[in-house]
Amino acid sequence: MRELELTEEQEMIRDMARKFAESELKPIAHDIDVKGEYPAEMFKKMGEVGFTGLVVPTEYGGAGTDTVCYSIVIEELSRVCASTGLSVAAHNSLAQVPILMAGSEDQKRKYLPGLASGEAIGAFCLTEPEAGSDAAGIKTRAVLKGDKYVLTGTKIYVTNGGLARYLVATAITDPDKGADGISAFIIENDYPGFKVGTIENKLGCRASCTAEIVFEECEVPKENLLGAGGGGFGTFMKTLYGGRISIGAMAVGIAQGAYEEALQYSKDRKQFGKTLSKFQSIQHMLATMATEILAARLLVYHASRLRDAGMPYVVEGSMAKLFASEMATRTCDKALQIHGGYGYTKEYPVERMYRDVKVCEIGEGTSEIQRHIIARQLLKS
Repeated sequence: MRELELTEEQEMIRDMARKFAESELKPIAHDIDVKGEYPAEMFKKMGEVGFTGLVVPTEYGGAGTDTVCYSIVIEELSRVCASTGLSVAAHNSLAQVPILMAGSEDQKRKYLPGLASGEAIGAFCLTEPEAGSDAAGIKTRAVLKGDKYVLTGTKIYVTNGGLARYLVATAITDPDKGADGISAFIIENDYPGFKVGTIENKLGCRASCTAEIVFEECEVPKENLLGAGGGGFGTFMKTLYGGRISIGAMAVGIAQGAYEEALQYSKDRKQFGKTLSKFQSIQHMLATMATEILAARLLVYHASRLRDAGMPYVVEGSMAKLFASEMATRTCDKALQIHGGYGYTKEYPVERMYRDVKVCEIGEGTSEIQRHIIARQLLKS
């Protein structure tokens, strides 16, 4: 199949990411899924090749790549290990982008180099027990006392939460202003009152640490207010706009991996005296998978290029995430079906991919929320 039109830099990063995924991630993907633990040292390895600071400018120690390069890396990592793709996406787009967008120069120079190098792992704290899709409905409070904000509340489903050294989080600073009364903060994991709670036992992406974060009168220095007070909700929503491109890329990667496994299996497995690939029903499944993967990749690249050009991309990002995530779920289902009974066992990676892919329809805005965003824009015209 012909390659999409990529720049020389984008092709180089794709090849590097694919080589890294095959050599470093593929050998451990099964074991870390079974254990439900992610090796923190892998972040340092990825930092050495620039994957932990992809969108961070070089002046802050990052790789300074564009969004297309970033999407390519997330796809290639997810093709082999979705847990890695998810963890790296959260570290790059969710933890670092808010600091890039709203942080002071001092905050950028203090926090971004460690995150970009992979020496420090980052996380994003938004969702709460009573605030999921309704992100403005958070309850966590931040009260200024002297030279510190005191945070009280609980965040859930925090990717990298149990490993993160630096976290960005929202809290209400002015309860009378609704969403305009929500501020954002940079939090270090050794601040008094910071606590890692439950580590979730998940269906898929099991090696990616998803944690509950508890703020028990957590003391945060006043200078760690991220941006202007009351601007936290807007900062986090803008972060999610770009994060949805990440999830679209992750979904494409999982689908590509499942398709490749199914394609090879269909060529190897014989039934009724011939390989599965000789049966028209299998051929049609493979044709559909390949077509939909390419369509999803084009949507992801289109949204990425719009973002790189400084053009509006919110709707296109939602379209990319919506289509790619639902496509990937269908593709993994077909891949497992082609494997038959073997696909239902942990002996073959499609079983893991089938479990991993579902989060793409949920995280960073459910499919229902994406349809709402797209429809709202369509109805404006």
